[in-house]
Amino acid sequence: MKFIAIIPARYASTRFPGKPLAMLGGKLVIRRVYEQAARVLDDVAVATDDERIAETVAAFGGRAVMTSPDHRSGTDRCREAFERLGGGFDGVVNVQGDEPFIRPEQIEALCRCFDDPATEIATLVKPFAETDGLAALENPNSPKVALGAGSRALYFSRSVIPYLRGVPKEEWLRRHTFYKHIGMYAFRAETLRRIASLPQSPLEVAESLEQLRWLEHGCRIGAAITDAETVGIDTPEDLVRAEEFLKKRTG
Repeated sequence: MKFIAIIPARYASTRFPGKPLAMLGGKLVIRRVYEQAARVLDDVAVATDDERIAETVAAFGGRAVMTSPDHRSGTDRCREAFERLGGGFDGVVNVQGDEPFIRPEQIEALCRCFDDPATEIATLVKPFAETDGLAALENPNSPKVALGAGSRALYFSRSVIPYLRGVPKEEWLRRHTFYKHIGMYAFRAETLRRIASLPQSPLEVAESLEQLRWLEHGCRIGAAITDAETVGIDTPEDLVRAEEFLKKRTG
């Protein structure tokens, strides 16, 4: 399969306006994401609704595609950009524009999920460590995923899944492997086109997780398991933590 990486990037983020153009370790956040994706895939594009982001990407030699400001999600923006870019690709990797530490091996692992011809969508998960603590496991802002045979996603939830009946909560992380969902996806081209037209589903509305819409409509989602930590940037405070993470990583 031939893949293209598309990076949805909005300027008007509610919690952190202008986030893609913030500086991290002397380099723009969006540039760090772009360069990480370009280490793996020859074809990379930023999908944006803002001229400032598009001009910035062009200035560092990247490719940007203007998309509608009305999209409900990064997946919808990704789909429009893919249609504008034209054919020649079998799959699309949706790389979040606020994940500057995404690793090449994680992108490669997502692409390998499609070695299974039944896989329509792939996503990334990371096991919770016992040292993460119960508070991290129970954090509703950190979605969890239950996996079945062949690392197929069975369900995503903001609640802890599975519930360990008869086991004290303090022992849960020691007694079972729980998986944290990292919101990075890859799609077969025809699947991305199909899911863009699906209406919101009851489970999606209940948990505010768009991947539940895909499951409810029968999509088969494979999971690539990573042990590498990523530091997403949703707020200015996250940017401070990302700076600290970068300093530690670079020594």
